[in-house]
Amino acid sequence: MQIKDSVVFVTGANRGLGLAFAQAALAAGARKVYAAARDPASMTLAGVHPVTLDVTDAAQVEAAARACGDVTLLINNAGISRGAPLLGADSIEAARAELETNLFGPWLVARAFAPVLAANGGGAIVNVLSALAWITFPGVATYSVSKSATWSLSNGLRNELRVQGTQVTSLHVGYMDTDMTHGLEAEKSSPAEVARLTLEGVESGLFEVLADEPSRQIKASLSSATPAYAAVPG
Repeated sequence: MQIKDSVVFVTGANRGLGLAFAQAALAAGARKVYAAARDPASMTLAGVHPVTLDVTDAAQVEAAARACGDVTLLINNAGISRGAPLLGADSIEAARAELETNLFGPWLVARAFAPVLAANGGGAIVNVLSALAWITFPGVATYSVSKSATWSLSNGLRNELRVQGTQVTSLHVGYMDTDMTHGLEAEKSSPAEVARLTLEGVESGLFEVLADEPSRQIKASLSSATPAYAAVPG
């Protein structure tokens, strides 16, 4: 599909990668961009249509799908990270919160918007995943669980939505320069560049976008004798 003249709906669009997606869609000539966030007043980008949306609230998700019946590109971007290990005292609570937002949120939104996309010719869905869907470290272990589950969700949605002509593209990326990685000493990608590459991938019909070198290296290692997920964290 083409971004020019499309109607784009971005979750978690008030900051970070979500804001970059909204900006990139406008720059690429999208006819309309819905910018969804829990607090629409936090949206400061000119030219977008703010939408109140907590992706964990099924009623709000259904209401958004009814109100935005012209959408042709859905970008499931909203996500959280609690920074929890698997065996910590609060690990189960952290994982449940992350799964609600990172897995069940995109699931709810995709299910609600699937008929909208079908009615508008099929369109496309972008699910924002992570290189951490394939590897994990103690400080992000529960987050990795949620992103691994969402990788499976994305692959399943691709199968079920193919019949209506809806393209499903998964985005994998390592660390980005956003609030989520604030204070982390690591090489970080630009959200603007990640958003641009992802939209180019959608236009090219890619089922997967590997937006930086870490994600490309990790994915390539999965079929090798030394997969990245088997490495001992340093």
